[in-house]
Amino acid sequence: MKISFTALAALTLASSVALAAGHSATPMVEAADQSVANGVVSASKVSAAENGWLVVHRTDASNKPGPVVAYAPLRHGDNYDVAAILQEPIASGERLMLMVHAEVGGTATGVFEYTLGAKEDGPIRVDGELVMTVITAK
Repeated sequence: MKISFTALAALTLASSVALAAGHSATPMVEAADQSVANGVVSASKVSAAENGWLVVHRTDASNKPGPVVAYAPLRHGDNYDVAAILQEPIASGERLMLMVHAEVGGTATGVFEYTLGAKEDGPIRVDGELVMTVITAK
């Protein structure tokens, strides 16, 4: 009986560690060049350290974030196949920056309140760097 209890305790501890590891997601975005003819931009995987937003900015060769053209909510942890509906037309060949933003500083939870340069629902950084990837619309 003592062996069974020890094994059960070890299994419970291992499960707790695995569960905690799954909830401490390092923010990141994975996406590939894609057609936006259907009016949607998708990320195959987005990890967020807390609830927030996947925000799609226009950008150019300088990789500076430009105006927001789409956004979608994110849950804390790993999010798969995240789709953001475009709010304006995007031409083939345009570059888009998919970026993780926080859900903080605004006046309402669950309402995307960011405008370029604002602090409300603003971009998050890891080691001083924006959490983002750049794709080209096809």
